[in-house]
Amino acid sequence: MIALTAAAQAPDIDWAGLSSLLALFAGAVVVLLVGLLRSRFARETLVPVLSIVAFAVSIGLAIWQWDEEGSLMSGALALDPLAMIGVVGVGVAGIAAVLLSIGATAPREAAHGEYHAMMLIAAAGMAMFVGAQNLITTFLGLELLSIPLYILAATELHRRRSLESGMKYLIVGSVGSATLLYGFALIFGATGQLDYAGIAAAVGTEGLRDDPLMLAGVALVIVGLAFKASVAPFHQWTPDVYEGAPTPVTAFMATATKVAALIAFLRLFDVALVGTSGTWAPALAVLAAIAMIVGNVGALGQSSLKRLMAFSSVAQAGYMLVGVVVATQLGVQATVFYVLAYVVMTVAAFAVIEAAERETGHDGASSIAGLGRRRPLHAIALTLSMLGLAGVPATVGFIAKLRIVQSAADNGYTWLAIVLVVGSMISFVYYLRVVARVWGDDPETTTDVAATRGQTVAVEEPEAIPARAGDAASVPGLVPGGNDQPVVVADAPRLPITVLAVVSGAAIVVLGVIPGPLMNVVEDVARAVPGLF
Repeated sequence: MIALTAAAQAPDIDWAGLSSLLALFAGAVVVLLVGLLRSRFARETLVPVLSIVAFAVSIGLAIWQWDEEGSLMSGALALDPLAMIGVVGVGVAGIAAVLLSIGATAPREAAHGEYHAMMLIAAAGMAMFVGAQNLITTFLGLELLSIPLYILAATELHRRRSLESGMKYLIVGSVGSATLLYGFALIFGATGQLDYAGIAAAVGTEGLRDDPLMLAGVALVIVGLAFKASVAPFHQWTPDVYEGAPTPVTAFMATATKVAALIAFLRLFDVALVGTSGTWAPALAVLAAIAMIVGNVGALGQSSLKRLMAFSSVAQAGYMLVGVVVATQLGVQATVFYVLAYVVMTVAAFAVIEAAERETGHDGASSIAGLGRRRPLHAIALTLSMLGLAGVPATVGFIAKLRIVQSAADNGYTWLAIVLVVGSMISFVYYLRVVARVWGDDPETTTDVAATRGQTVAVEEPEAIPARAGDAASVPGLVPGGNDQPVVVADAPRLPITVLAVVSGAAIVVLGVIPGPLMNVVEDVARAVPGLF
């Protein structure tokens, strides 16, 4: 009887430790309910504000729990600086995505409450993903972050390309998830453990470093996570999905998903699988090198800014993986530093891309032609973003790459550091091409939205989808922009995007000149990854 009572006892729940995750779930419920109100103010103003508040509260609670260490929910989730810094990175990316969504087409067509609630739920899944320390929780977090993103990618219902991107993301993402799950099953079969610590102990005590079942599982896990992190050659979905999805959603995927995927890589491979690093590290190093080459070479011929950023993200994922490969404290710190720097630099780029897209109706390179004369603040922010991603000194991107190169060179991967430097040199071609377009070309001949205040500029496109009652065309102020082009809403506010571009652009320089505070923050994450040399 006593044994039955003990078995039926519920586990202790650390509500304070779970607070940052619960804030996102609670915010999603509140936003969904407020979005049901008929008031336009509630839908278009209150819902975004509440979403930003939910992300900000989650960030604040994560900072509050920064010095705590332990586990949550019977060891399912970790409570440590690595998990908390992941929550902070996801929260910053979420706030940026909400600001970019103000006045955008996608929330109007998908309904504001549902759109922002799905973004918050995806962020909650990412928070679970970065803190997971057993295989079941890892997979639950992955699915919780993925399913809302599949839907968000297709929220511009009048655009065939948006619907296509959602379908492609669903299919390829499902393949990646299935591959990851099969890899987890093989690892469990080899070790008999689900917890990361138990897996690491089993590898060490039972001599599973060369076990075929274990190595097959590790290989499948690498492939599954590579799909999510857009690591070549498992990146095929990335350019089409980035280009077809609404730009705010693309920005969220490009930043928040990278944070979640790379921290999950760190925790899984440098904790659970660190005993087999002699086998997976060379394979992961080759993948990182392939990603650097494919991403940078693929970006050279792109005319769409969103596709260029997609290939850029592939190369950047390769850079970040280097820190995972070396399996050292410096490598972990370098990867986390790079992930946070990448969020800031990419947010600046997508803020300007979204603003240019609203003005011109497309994301082609011509949309930013002469931007320096039309929108100087946007031009400066985009320039700083491109220089940061290229790794120019005095930007945070330079410091991030320097730390990654140092971690590789100090631990027997000098050849990988050389590939990184060569890849960065190639990237100068397409990053500086964007800068030249911004400052050197004449402005594109388009109808300026500001000049037609209160109207809608639509890009003419053949074979436009016929308007039906209840679809985007029936929403006041919206006109379908064809199958492939976004709707340009003239009265969409510009201030949130401009503020976001200016703040993120300034952060690129400030963190590049004074990187000390951010370095001090990421130094704490190493203690969350024990056993590294």
